[in-house]
Amino acid sequence: MLEPGYDRLQSTQLMRSIDHFDLRSFDLNLLISFDALMEERSVTRAAARLRVRQPAMSHSLSVLRMLLQDELFVRDGSIMRPTARALNIAPAVRSTLRQMEEILRWKEPFDPSREERTFRLGFSSDVELLVVPDLTARLRNMAPGIRLLGRQAERAEVHRLLDEGELDVAIGCFEPGAARYRGRYLFEQTLSCCFNPKLLDVSVPIDLDAYVSLGHALVTLRDDLRGCLADALSRCNAELNVVTASSNFLAVLSTAAQAPVLATLPSRMAQRYAPGFGLTVSPVPLKMQVAPVAMVWSVRADREPGAAWLRAQIRQILASYAKPGDKVLNGAYLITPKRKARTAVSTKKR
Repeated sequence: MLEPGYDRLQSTQLMRSIDHFDLRSFDLNLLISFDALMEERSVTRAAARLRVRQPAMSHSLSVLRMLLQDELFVRDGSIMRPTARALNIAPAVRSTLRQMEEILRWKEPFDPSREERTFRLGFSSDVELLVVPDLTARLRNMAPGIRLLGRQAERAEVHRLLDEGELDVAIGCFEPGAARYRGRYLFEQTLSCCFNPKLLDVSVPIDLDAYVSLGHALVTLRDDLRGCLADALSRCNAELNVVTASSNFLAVLSTAAQAPVLATLPSRMAQRYAPGFGLTVSPVPLKMQVAPVAMVWSVRADREPGAAWLRAQIRQILASYAKPGDKVLNGAYLITPKRKARTAVSTKKR
């Protein structure tokens, strides 16, 4: 077994004592050949054991003899008897091979119920409201020692934050980025609008004329009243009567609860929070294309058990909000130069 508490200083000193340049010219497979010869005491049987041809095993023995300046094995009839040098180094060779085998088979243990750590998550603002409450409740039951530190992450900075280790994972309308990132599209977004039926006398579903003429409250993360819908509105050549904009989704919902305005936001957000504000939800009568929600992380954490477990919990939580007819993208994304060429690849096909 590998020692989990191996002293770091001792490990550093050990590494300094290794001549990596000298080892680079040594074929470590020769140690496997030597160990097989010690076991079988026959070139033929050792070759069969390693599933190589006898000439290849004879060549390995010749190289070992040259490198170690010793015969190592001397023929005695049908048996190859080890020399004193071979007998002396055999235990160390066997121990080295066993350690290498353990290293290759070793997997970092992860038990969420015993884990003590803090995960740093970056979000688009709406996704944070969908993930954090449910994820916190889930962790309190399954992994009470795991803590979450959530923060807003802009598209322009999310990859830098992943590179610098300030985020373990980012969830939102983020692009794939370079090859040093991994990611997964989670779902296509649709839009809904919410209103207070006591303040606005409109029918559901809202028709286009009413939608365009009424006042709107939107979410914005920049100096633009159209906010997060600016690109979508431009693509469908639509103009809205935006009377207020805020960087906070809950503030926009609260505004719609108290003022005669429509609040347009992602459908999952509307389904989750609009009823709590006494709002009615209606589909948006415009075909507005918005970016899908993706989860992005650094390749450094791709196979780390704890990070992989957390990402699985996030996928399950967001999948629970899916409605019949929703397009769920449970696949890795391809890095493409054009947004229109972006596709989801099913994990079953990989």
